[in-house]
Amino acid sequence: MGGVDYQDSSSGRDRRQRDLFIRTNTQAGAALPHLDETELTKATEKKPVSWRSLPRKDQLLILTLARLSEPLTQTSLGSYLFYQLQSFDPSLPDSAISFQAGIIQAAFPGAQCLTAILWGKIADSEHGGRKRVIWLGLLGTMLSILGFGFSHSFPMAVFFRCLGGILNGNVGVMRTMISEIIKEKKYQSRAFIILPMTFNIGVIIGPILGGVLADPVRSYQSIFGPGSLIGGKHGVQWMIKYPYALPNIMSATFLFISTCAVLLFLEETSDLCKHKPDPTLRLGKWIRRHIFRQHIVDGYTSIPNIESAGVELQPTPISAHSESPINDTPTPRKKLPFRRIWTHNLIMTLASHGLLAMHVGTFNSLWFIYLSAPRYNPSDPYPKDFEPHGLIHFTGGLALPPPRIGLALAILGFIGIILQLILYPRLSHRLGTARSYRLSLTLFPIAYSLAPFLSIVPSTSKPPSGASGLLVWIAITIVLLIQVLARTFALPCTTILVNNCCPHPSVLGTVHGLGQSVSSLTRTFGPIVWGWLFGRGLDVGVVGLAWWVLGCVAVMGAVAGVFVREGDGHEVLMEGEVRGVDGVIRRVE
Repeated sequence: MGGVDYQDSSSGRDRRQRDLFIRTNTQAGAALPHLDETELTKATEKKPVSWRSLPRKDQLLILTLARLSEPLTQTSLGSYLFYQLQSFDPSLPDSAISFQAGIIQAAFPGAQCLTAILWGKIADSEHGGRKRVIWLGLLGTMLSILGFGFSHSFPMAVFFRCLGGILNGNVGVMRTMISEIIKEKKYQSRAFIILPMTFNIGVIIGPILGGVLADPVRSYQSIFGPGSLIGGKHGVQWMIKYPYALPNIMSATFLFISTCAVLLFLEETSDLCKHKPDPTLRLGKWIRRHIFRQHIVDGYTSIPNIESAGVELQPTPISAHSESPINDTPTPRKKLPFRRIWTHNLIMTLASHGLLAMHVGTFNSLWFIYLSAPRYNPSDPYPKDFEPHGLIHFTGGLALPPPRIGLALAILGFIGIILQLILYPRLSHRLGTARSYRLSLTLFPIAYSLAPFLSIVPSTSKPPSGASGLLVWIAITIVLLIQVLARTFALPCTTILVNNCCPHPSVLGTVHGLGQSVSSLTRTFGPIVWGWLFGRGLDVGVVGLAWWVLGCVAVMGAVAGVFVREGDGHEVLMEGEVRGVDGVIRRVE
């Protein structure tokens, strides 16, 4: 491993060395280790690995920071999007606003779908690399979110959302980097939960920031309004003209910080690019040495008596970029042709992944539209002369203001964080990735079927005021608990399954790009269709129409999950590669 020929033999165990030199710039991109049934059985008998045992936590931290920026910005606008669209044209009915909100939510993944495979190929190429794709995506998202905040019409808002999607292919590339940093399967349940867990952190912070900062002149008249300390005689004019720009400025600031962190501290993991000079990483190392006073070792480091210290050798893919030249730069591996990546398991995994992304992404869009939509008011019913009857014919949303919508969305993230930290690692280790995935898919239809019944939960306030009271918030929490429990298991598992269905390590970035393209395509289709269905449900007096159709899609996703199996990441062998009797793939020169 690296510069060490480490074998688990009796002679190797008896050998005691005072110092063992380990090459820290280990080549990334080697084949994922293949475990036979005996090894898998032994692995499941061990205890789950801890967070502390994960290798390269510094690089995982940078990826976490970069990943946090996207859900932070995307969920922030969920708190006020319905009201921002109303400000563009107050004369539009609620059903039209719901449809527009679906288009806005679909614009980003729709544009992302068109370019995700391209970004994956750029990440795999010698002229691109993982790191470059990530910081370009962060910058693109920053520009788009600023443009969206200062938009003054619906077409302008759609344009900037599309711009952000075109320039951002980060999620697939980040998954690729994690798989190259964390090669051993025993660490995957911990490592691949980082991105979904980060999403939940963004879901907590983003909606709260969006709800608190939206329309600051109206929310904080004594601070920004006319005659205030900061606003002066006429108030802060740009906040009056662009009432929803402030939360986007805050999101753009965070994106800029994330971009700087990636440029300065993230190390390349691609075989074709990791040995190229990186001036920004050199600057980052200088900052760490001279400003943060960290001791950074390049090249080789000495570890005293590794066996007596109980240190486990782990793959540690660190990019070169060291001050000392490297004489044994490896020959880049040949790439598997694009036409050969389409194995049966890859196709089935992508299909299941797409259905999951569709209904989970649609829920995130539909949820805040539902929370924002006006309640049913008997004194002014919509539709005209409508009266609720039976278990299907009832209508109206919850009419929550932006701060309360932010709270409701934050509950979703808060529940997710708790479940991912406490429940997921234990149960996933016991059940296995594929079985955990299949079981979690059965919970989504339950959550979607129950969601519209929040409209008839007794409220302490009368319409048209927003729904309130203990029973309302208990019901919201129950629905979110079921949905987030399912999502907590499904999203990390599908990431692992997509990663391990890759037919060859040389196309890992391309496969994750395909996964993101499929996900983006279905997430484009979902919000538009279900935004229209929700508006149609309001028009006919059946607010549950969109929710129950979404539940049917979740049932289809659960059926598709039955046909997914976990691969080993190296199903197809290229010329010069052989699979030994132990299942390990080796190169024959």
